[in-house]
Amino acid sequence: MPEVMAFGDDGALEAAARVLDGGGVVAVPTDTVYGLAARVDRPVGAAAIFTVKGRPPDVALPVLIGRWRQLHEVAASWPKQASVLASRFWPGALTVVVRARPEVGAVLGGDGTTVGIRRPAHKGVRKLCQLAGPLAVTSANRHGEPPCTTAEQVVAALSGDRSVALVLDDGPCDDEPSTVVDCTVSPPTCLREGAIPWSWIEASLR
Repeated sequence: MPEVMAFGDDGALEAAARVLDGGGVVAVPTDTVYGLAARVDRPVGAAAIFTVKGRPPDVALPVLIGRWRQLHEVAASWPKQASVLASRFWPGALTVVVRARPEVGAVLGGDGTTVGIRRPAHKGVRKLCQLAGPLAVTSANRHGEPPCTTAEQVVAALSGDRSVALVLDDGPCDDEPSTVVDCTVSPPTCLREGAIPWSWIEASLR
């Protein structure tokens, strides 16, 4: 059973960063639901997320960043349309799909050519990304099951699995998923409409 620490406890973020640095997996609260996180430069951690979730390898993991400059650690290119949308909606529930750096795409699953990037509104998760680097993060649940919205649900869902070393508890997290926009094509296309209406995206690009 994973250790549970309150997100605001002294040393909680540092403890999570140490687990991530060692290639481990941490369950974290976000501005949508609880997620499983691993460093993008630790292939063993990303592989563990696929195993824990039972996630098909052709479904790529998205990435959260804490600072704008971390984009260049993940993205091979950053089109003008992506910059426009991120400037308007980050931090927040917008995932921008762009071309991935080959070494990053290789560990995220899918065909390895693209990556979905988001700068979340949750300040604590942004700080964790600043400490640990860009994080591959996907909802903390078995593949095909409802996402976990509390730390207690995460522990119950992952009971018996030792791949997740730590759960950071920040109370209920139950918001709409992010809107996903493919900026590898022009004009950008909607892959999933979530918290940000597609009409807002279109208006921002005009």
